[in-house]
Amino acid sequence: MTTPAPVTHAEQSATNRSTAQAKISSAMEATLAALLAPGKGILAADESLPTIGKRFAALKIPSTEENRRAYRELLVTTLGLNQFISGVILFDETLHQKIGGIPIAEALGQQPIVPGIKVDKGTIALANFTGEKITEGLDGLRERLDEYRKLGARFTKWRSVIAIGKSIPSHRCIEENADTLARFAALSQEAGLVPIVEPEVLMDGSHTLGRCEEVTCTTLECVFGALFEHQVALEHLLLKTGMVLSGSKCPEQASLTAVAEATLRCLRRAVPAAVPGIVFLSGGQSDVVATERLNAICAAGAVPWGLSFSFGRALQDSALKTWKGSPASTAAAQAALLHRAECNSLALHGKYTRENETSSGAPSELLPAYEQK
Repeated sequence: MTTPAPVTHAEQSATNRSTAQAKISSAMEATLAALLAPGKGILAADESLPTIGKRFAALKIPSTEENRRAYRELLVTTLGLNQFISGVILFDETLHQKIGGIPIAEALGQQPIVPGIKVDKGTIALANFTGEKITEGLDGLRERLDEYRKLGARFTKWRSVIAIGKSIPSHRCIEENADTLARFAALSQEAGLVPIVEPEVLMDGSHTLGRCEEVTCTTLECVFGALFEHQVALEHLLLKTGMVLSGSKCPEQASLTAVAEATLRCLRRAVPAAVPGIVFLSGGQSDVVATERLNAICAAGAVPWGLSFSFGRALQDSALKTWKGSPASTAAAQAALLHRAECNSLALHGKYTRENETSSGAPSELLPAYEQK
């Protein structure tokens, strides 16, 4: 009888690496399945300190660490939120905080809602390219990802911004941001965390719907080219992108139908079918308008990816304005948040109507001026 050859150190190491990679892949697949649960979306509660400071200041709420903690506790402890929300993107400060004596990631997991973390460090001017920006945060990211995983995060997010204006965006700006997004995604997957890749084409400006579609398609094509070059597994990431919209100052605002058609046409051209899901950002749209447009997109026809939302202000605004820093208003603020989450859940099924707002007593000034078509 032939004695099997002994397993070499190199062979055993290769087997160990393969086993470890299989476990990482399985964990990411479980995270993706949870995040893309039908009828559920992601709450973006990852505002930086300057951003949440501005929102608090507008309502005369002191931006102290305790007030920020109390506000985010209000959001994540809303009873029934897990019916409509599958994940929450947190800020670094928040992930280190506790709710009721337990880490916030653990508190979310008990609902269950998947905890995630924004890992970029914001945008700065792109040298020699007026009006364009690049996102910072790659330095030390590998070590931070290890820490965030230990704190309970299961997915990550990185935002780059692309502005539309006279002679911009430049190809160099798009390429630099695409490469940065790809490097972030590769490091996240290495750490076993699902990356949400967010190249946001800003709605600021007077550009037309057609110009936004052109820039969005070019940006997404460049991003996926960079992801391919960095050997990022498309099956283990989510794309967070804006809807294709007329610029906020454009005199002719596109209808719901036109927005849905342009958005889906662009995504079909630029996003590989291997990507499991696309989550839309609200990008400065009012809450009701964002929901109506989401509904129009999701009702427009079959697509190869799961569609969902990852809204920040469009989910939080009514809750924050109700709360205003007062503990006595917590229940009312949570009801406002739950209402918006439910409306967006209906939109994912293409079943949202204006009656969902009027029946809840939503202020008429929040309703868009154009007619749903």
